[in-house]
Amino acid sequence: MKRRAIFWFRRDLRLADNPALLAAIAESEEIIPLFIMDDAVAHRAGDHRRAYLADSLRALDKSLNGTLHVISGNPVEVLTELIARYQVESVHCAAEYAPYGVFREKEIETHGIVLTKTGSPYAVAPGRVRKSDETPYRVYTPFFKMWAAHGWRTPVAPPKKINSVTPEKADRQFPDWKVPDGVVLQPAGEEAALKRWKSFQLNELEDYDQQRNLAGIDGTSKMSAHLRWGEIHPRTLLAGLGNSTGEQTFRKEIAWREFYADVLHHNPHTSRDYYAPRFANMRYDKPGEKFKAWCEGRTGFPFVDAAMRQLVQEGWMHNRTRMVVASFLVKDLHIEWQHGANYFMKYLIDNDIASNSHGWQWTAGCGTDASPYYRIFNPIEQGKRFDEEGLYIKKYIPELGHLSADQLHEPWLAPEGYAHGYPKRVVDHAVERLESLARLAEIKNAT
Repeated sequence: MKRRAIFWFRRDLRLADNPALLAAIAESEEIIPLFIMDDAVAHRAGDHRRAYLADSLRALDKSLNGTLHVISGNPVEVLTELIARYQVESVHCAAEYAPYGVFREKEIETHGIVLTKTGSPYAVAPGRVRKSDETPYRVYTPFFKMWAAHGWRTPVAPPKKINSVTPEKADRQFPDWKVPDGVVLQPAGEEAALKRWKSFQLNELEDYDQQRNLAGIDGTSKMSAHLRWGEIHPRTLLAGLGNSTGEQTFRKEIAWREFYADVLHHNPHTSRDYYAPRFANMRYDKPGEKFKAWCEGRTGFPFVDAAMRQLVQEGWMHNRTRMVVASFLVKDLHIEWQHGANYFMKYLIDNDIASNSHGWQWTAGCGTDASPYYRIFNPIEQGKRFDEEGLYIKKYIPELGHLSADQLHEPWLAPEGYAHGYPKRVVDHAVERLESLARLAEIKNAT
């Protein structure tokens, strides 16, 4: 019997820059490339994310010459059965840091299965960057400085040869998850990730610092989904960066992802609960018709509605508008951030629990934010500033296509603003801004 090892793919659906895969190959004659379709995770994911994952798995299987084992079930049971069947000597994977992944690892290890963990989904693993007193950072800017000083390893090449066990028919349980009708998702897989990265480097990276906030143009990297599923490693992106203003800004964006992962690592309860506990005592409204209007992109505020429609149509949303719609939900509609985070999680193909939960809390004002004030985004002014010509709005809201650029940010002021069925505003932003500040004052006065 040949020496065999299982390589358990999780958030690393790629061959290049995968140290854990190389470790599995180095100590075995054959590997069993495995993806476990965890039923609990699959149930929580929405149709968009499931369809993207299915495409990514097919791409990975192609790169493995059709030898990827895809098995649905409980990881303990799946691993136990494969270890016994193939007399596996070791199980390799990259370390996981999100709460559910950590829980699963502990569960597996309590059943006597040893996981050989090499590397992580991050350039710098959560917990590595600490202050001089060994406590974790609570604010981004000093974290970024220490993270950059810490540095990261050089990417490693893909394996030259992979001797894989040919899977049995029962071990090829690829999900038949289709892209929903009317939805267009970005291409999935390692090859698509590398192609997009190369295109971004050539065309957008130099001006990234200026263009990343402009919703109407393709000025962002679109690497978030590829990073989420590990189709590319952040080291690969960082290795290709120089010191131009655009490149420095992009490096800081990668650091935000790693900062949020670090915060969640030290505060696992914040995936669903408040980082700043006092905000749990704020008065919130229950989700109702206004929340439904927000979900469906018919709040009457064009920049907000365009973003919410983009989410449903593409499984992705521009980063600038993510902040705008989050602020609108929490501070104009006074609905708790968890409702918005859960809705995002349903649709986003790049859903990352750390980035999603802490991005929402940052905007809601209850997260890791060094600002001394309570930030409330003006959805009208944000549209005028970051979609001046209305390209973004017109793309997703055809009801406003007849309006000029200076009219469509405030259709209620245009004579023909509602001529094609666009809904009227569900709230008055100026009024709700004051209400939000009043509710903030209540919890401040109570402490």
